[in-house]
Amino acid sequence: MNRSKYRQVFSRDGRYLLRTNQTATDPAELWKQYMVLTEVEEAFRNLKGDLAVRPIYHQLEHRIEAHIFVAFLAYCLHVTLRQLARAYSPGLTPRSILEQMKVIQMIDVRIPTTDGRELKMSRYTKPDKAQQLLLSRLKLKLPPQPLPEISAGVVASVVKTF
Repeated sequence: MNRSKYRQVFSRDGRYLLRTNQTATDPAELWKQYMVLTEVEEAFRNLKGDLAVRPIYHQLEHRIEAHIFVAFLAYCLHVTLRQLARAYSPGLTPRSILEQMKVIQMIDVRIPTTDGRELKMSRYTKPDKAQQLLLSRLKLKLPPQPLPEISAGVVASVVKTF
């Protein structure tokens, strides 16, 4: 057994050792830079995992910019959800909240009318007790169910011939 190697490993037990090529001499500054790096890495993990923003290969610049914008908005919403969870429901992660809330879905029911128009009713599924509790703890409210709409389609005129 190499006793000097054992003493060296034992002296570091419970401590975090950073190895870097940065030239800053202040360990606090190096730690701060490392923490920023971990936050950026976490953001990319969230975009790939929780937010399901997968690689999409674009050819046009405006599509690339639009994709970046949508990914940034999704990340902002993810951070907001994390802050809500931290403030009102410690212990919950954005991932666990999204998992519980993904059951709530929005559906469109379309019913044709006899005069050629269409009745459209957009509805979301009713949250169960666990989801209602989570919504109340996060101080969130679902919007009211939207009112039914009747399309203003062209009404076919009926011409009677005698």
